[in-house]
Amino acid sequence: MRVHAFVDEGLGHSSYVLDLGDGTAAVVDPPRFPADHERLADTHGLRLAWTLDTHSHADYVTGSPALADRGSVFIAPAASNLATAHRAVIDGQHVALATGVQLTALATPGHTPDHHAYLVGSEGRPLALFTGGSLMVGAVGRTDLCGPELAEPLAHEMFRSLRRFDDLPDDLAVCPTHGAGSFCSAPGATERTTTLGRERATNRLFAIRDETAFVEELLEGFGTFPTYFSRLPELNRLGPRRYDTIPFLPKLGVVEFDRHLETGGIVIDVRPIARFAAGHVPGSVSNALRPVFASWLGWLIDPSRPVVFVLDPDQDRGELVRQCLDVGHERITGELDGGIDAWTGSGRGIATIPLTAPYEIEGTVVDVRQANEYIGGHLPGAWNVELGSIATAVLSDAMVTLMCGHGERAMTAASLLTRRGHRHVRVLDGGPETWAAATGQPLLAGQ
Repeated sequence: MRVHAFVDEGLGHSSYVLDLGDGTAAVVDPPRFPADHERLADTHGLRLAWTLDTHSHADYVTGSPALADRGSVFIAPAASNLATAHRAVIDGQHVALATGVQLTALATPGHTPDHHAYLVGSEGRPLALFTGGSLMVGAVGRTDLCGPELAEPLAHEMFRSLRRFDDLPDDLAVCPTHGAGSFCSAPGATERTTTLGRERATNRLFAIRDETAFVEELLEGFGTFPTYFSRLPELNRLGPRRYDTIPFLPKLGVVEFDRHLETGGIVIDVRPIARFAAGHVPGSVSNALRPVFASWLGWLIDPSRPVVFVLDPDQDRGELVRQCLDVGHERITGELDGGIDAWTGSGRGIATIPLTAPYEIEGTVVDVRQANEYIGGHLPGAWNVELGSIATAVLSDAMVTLMCGHGERAMTAASLLTRRGHRHVRVLDGGPETWAAATGQPLLAGQ
């Protein structure tokens, strides 16, 4: 059996295609648009006979129902209570994926109550363990996604679930679904796959044998997570809308685009931040198109609001639409035909937000990175207000300089502040290291 890995760096999501050796294959935790997986299968002459979900996903829309509609058998935990057609499995159940290749379902609640890991073996020998959101590289799954009241009970479940792997061999390949960049994970390493032996030797949480100590340490490591995580599990349970291909992004003339604004729509400007800073549609939100675009769109923009986009000519429309739909943003109206040049060419006004160099910082510095990033090193005197809460933060109308790691999140924060009427904002062009290198001053660590 051969395992092919696919990684979405922006969501920190890994999925897998298993070549079962008989002309068929299985997909584990596929994304909403598994086109790369299907292309690999075609290239190798494989039929995607199976699609497997390890749990109810909160960070992305599953592609398993669509694959099932195209002929794959959809396997999911019975505890997920899915409304879509699937083959439900319970703890200890065996499924013959191919001659001599068997899957064993292992109930491993913790990350979610319904979570299962899948042990795949051949002729009685374990070959790979697909751990979903339980055991990860250097970390384990967080247990607070189902609500703060369940975080501690599920942490106890997680401890007991991890112990189910104790009798498996050191050289067993471990293939998690979540990893670096995922808000579903406690902080961990950057690698995507590992072995049980390596995790036993290096994963501090996995090595803790005292349940109380494990729970205490796990709960202390959680940061904030995107608000859309609260709605995707139910969307996935009921079954997402099916798309066989990524939809086309319609083009809107300036008048139609303007009408969208008048009826309460949102403008998302996905151009690089220097372009946004120089001139943008007043009231638009900056969210530069990059691998993490979807996470911030889902976190900051109400999915019930229709959205239109401003792009540069060379930006990838298909990638933009894919990322929107990956996090369940379906109300995509279109893009401004001709971009910002069409807007200004029609005589309509623009807004600007200055990008500032480290030696030009004015007013209060607001660092919008995650708390753990801020603690790792920040400018002296900087306040930490995470981007996810900037829209409701209480700030005076005095001058503020917003900053993050490189500038993209800070520009998003600045655009959200100007939308609510803040008149004096700047964005640091760069991040903490840029400032330290320019000024020769050290960063501060800790709170």
